[in-house]
Amino acid sequence: MALEKGRNLFKKISDPLVSKLEGVNPALLTWLTLPVGLTSAWLMMNAGSGQDGAIMFIGAAFFMATAMALDGLDGNLARATGKVTRWGDYLDHTLDRVLDVVWILAIGYNAVWFGHEELAWAAAMFAMFGSYLGTQAQAVAGSRNYGGFSRADRMVLTFLALLVAAIMAYQNAEAWGVWRGIDINPISVIIAISGLGGLYTFVIRFVKARADLQSLDKSKPLSTTKGKEKMDE
Repeated sequence: MALEKGRNLFKKISDPLVSKLEGVNPALLTWLTLPVGLTSAWLMMNAGSGQDGAIMFIGAAFFMATAMALDGLDGNLARATGKVTRWGDYLDHTLDRVLDVVWILAIGYNAVWFGHEELAWAAAMFAMFGSYLGTQAQAVAGSRNYGGFSRADRMVLTFLALLVAAIMAYQNAEAWGVWRGIDINPISVIIAISGLGGLYTFVIRFVKARADLQSLDKSKPLSTTKGKEKMDE
């Protein structure tokens, strides 16, 4: 989607910083996303109402944005310094998936603003399904499938939801209404968007991957033991 185009903008903005980090191992930035992201998750899960809740939501948004910035910087630094490795790419994708799940569960487990753990797990599962097909397409076909509701889209909307929640917490307003026992607020909305967006992404990427892989199978079929035996005969 459109927010994926922000990658190029981020690269331009971060280039001056990347040039100053040439002596830093890109993997260090990748590993740093984990404690920073977990700090954000803790704040998401424990933010309540009032001024303290507002500060915690703002802190959660700040640390999440920092983790995302580090996630973008590590790749830019690796490419700029010629340190691109398979292990680095694997580590980056692994920690991305860990934080994706942790962030959704963290806001879902917030008893004040949501507290429906089963729905949080469902949303996290659907988000993982969509992300899985993107990385699996890269593993099988060699090219990444970014179709559907991307991680960048979800992160930007989550960031905005945290800021809106901070304003509502400061005003001691925890919901716009109630639907089937669920408070309608920025936290419940982003849980719904994450789950439905993940399901939509799964379908879109599955259909595209099917078409791409079938086309690839026709142009470059995989060799098989059976086929080799026939050729030997």
